[in-house]
Amino acid sequence: MLRFGRIDSRACQGLTRRELLRVGSTSVLGLGLADLLRVRAKGDSNDAPARSVILLWLWGGPSHLDTFDMKPAAEAEYRGPYRPIATNVPAIEISELLPRLARRADRFALVRSLNHASNDHGIAGTIGLTSSSAGALSLGGQALPGLLEPAWGSIVARQPRAQPTLPGFVSLGGYLHQGKRRIAGEGGGRLGAASDPFRLDYDPATGVKLPEWQLIDGVTADGLGSLVDLRARFNRLSARLDASAAANLDRFYQQALSLLTSGEARAVFDLDDEPESLRRRYGRFRFGQCCLIARRLVEAGVGFVQVNWSSHVEPIEDAGDGGWDTHDRNFPQLQDRHCWMFDQALSSLLDDLGQRGLLDSTIVAAVGEFGRSPKINNRAGREHWQHCYSALLAGGGIRGGQVVGASDRRGEYPAKRPVKPGDLATTVFERLGIRAPELTDLGLTPQGALIEELV
Repeated sequence: MLRFGRIDSRACQGLTRRELLRVGSTSVLGLGLADLLRVRAKGDSNDAPARSVILLWLWGGPSHLDTFDMKPAAEAEYRGPYRPIATNVPAIEISELLPRLARRADRFALVRSLNHASNDHGIAGTIGLTSSSAGALSLGGQALPGLLEPAWGSIVARQPRAQPTLPGFVSLGGYLHQGKRRIAGEGGGRLGAASDPFRLDYDPATGVKLPEWQLIDGVTADGLGSLVDLRARFNRLSARLDASAAANLDRFYQQALSLLTSGEARAVFDLDDEPESLRRRYGRFRFGQCCLIARRLVEAGVGFVQVNWSSHVEPIEDAGDGGWDTHDRNFPQLQDRHCWMFDQALSSLLDDLGQRGLLDSTIVAAVGEFGRSPKINNRAGREHWQHCYSALLAGGGIRGGQVVGASDRRGEYPAKRPVKPGDLATTVFERLGIRAPELTDLGLTPQGALIEELV
């Protein structure tokens, strides 16, 4: 389902470079996608084991103690009400709330010793998505010193590997917010707006929503055939820009436009092509259908797909559902909603990728910005906890059926093999063939070390 809208701009003596880049970030006809397509047009020459990544971003911070790192021997105020269950891998147990994943533990690896330095959603989210706190925004609005690093997906999208008529980095869901403040770290950072993700979403009531596919002032869907007029509009805009911004309006403009006008490209987003039985298997709820869209995207050649569980945390005036940010009612929220949805959607995604021969070439990672406090608060909830939390990785040459690292007896701190978010990113990049030389070519420095046990 396509939604065509209008981009409003102030009438003045002209558009600034910042204003036009903003148009580019909200329109498939604008600068961001065109430039992204340009840098990825060299073709796919990488022989690494993985070609694509699906990042399930569990915004809010899931409780590691109630999912992948249970502590049944801890005191009652730490362990919670749920019991661990055996998986199909001896000696690995996970929560009883995740029975489907328990039957597929041989396909994924768990990291139980992730940690970093911030318990602020905005800063921790930037660390998780970019491996660095540089340029992060806290809830108080204070930016930390340094230049914002690019997100995982922005780096992957800059590699010449995927279908050139599709974006290299797609984000399913709205911009991530902490309260009413949009966080940093979701896009290109110092690689520039051209490496920001192409955004879309899914509404169970109305289907796929493509908010990026908005047409500029006065151009209707019926008028898309008038490419000469449309090109003339962009030529007039480019005349008002400096050379670096105007360079985006090159021959790759035509590729960006083809994404909107090509029925073949649009068909990637049409879930009506899928059997109803498969859609039900993923789950007829937003997260489940977004996981199905993610499979369709990587199958079509998209290099990186990020599925946001939620767009908001710490909601202010009903700004959002809070995601996995369970300061209160942690246990009923996990039992009645979060865990069964996550269990159903992720297990179906692993099955579907495997049956289509895509799991060997697609890394699936599920992680949030931090975990939850081991000690239960007086609202039957758990607070933010950055000192130790868990992640799941599968596919793309990742060795499944194992646990890397361990937490202490209460799940408070790493007891063995501490891992940083940058190590996770470095390991994913290595599987994709993105190593130090490729990062150096982009003017970047590796932010972590390889987790050798996973590869």
